[in-house]
Amino acid sequence: MPRRFNWQLWSGFALSVAAFISYFVFFARFPITRDVPWVNLVLFAVAIALLVIGLRRATGRRTGVWIATVFGVLLCVLFCWDIFIGAKWLPASSHAPAIGSKAPDFVLLDIHRKPVALAGLLAEPATKGVILIFYRGYW
Repeated sequence: MPRRFNWQLWSGFALSVAAFISYFVFFARFPITRDVPWVNLVLFAVAIALLVIGLRRATGRRTGVWIATVFGVLLCVLFCWDIFIGAKWLPASSHAPAIGSKAPDFVLLDIHRKPVALAGLLAEPATKGVILIFYRGYW
C-alpha cells in the first residue's frame, strides 16, 4: 500500500510558520491586532490542531513528523512568550516625565497641519491644564 501525503501535518506546519511571521510583518502595524494578537492566536490554534491530526495519522517512520510537530508547537510557545511575557520586560524610561511633573515645551502639528505649542495651550485663559497621553507601540 503506497504512503499517502500527510497534508494535515504539513499544512499545520506551514500555518504555524505563517502565523509566527505574519504578526511581525503585517499584524503588528494595526492596534486591533498588535495589542491583542487574536488573529495569530486563532491561526496557531488551527495549526496545532492540524499538527496533532497529522501526527496521529502518520504511519511508519515518524521522526520527521515529530520534528515538524514539535517545531510548529515551539513556534507557538515562542510567540506567546514573546508577546505576553517578554514584552513586559521592556526597560522603564529613565528620562520620562513623572505623573504630575511639568512637561518640556514642544510643538506638534494638529489634524489641519497647523503647529500647536504646549505653551500656547497652557496660556489660553480658560485652561487649567493639559492632559498628555502617550501611546506605547510602534508606528
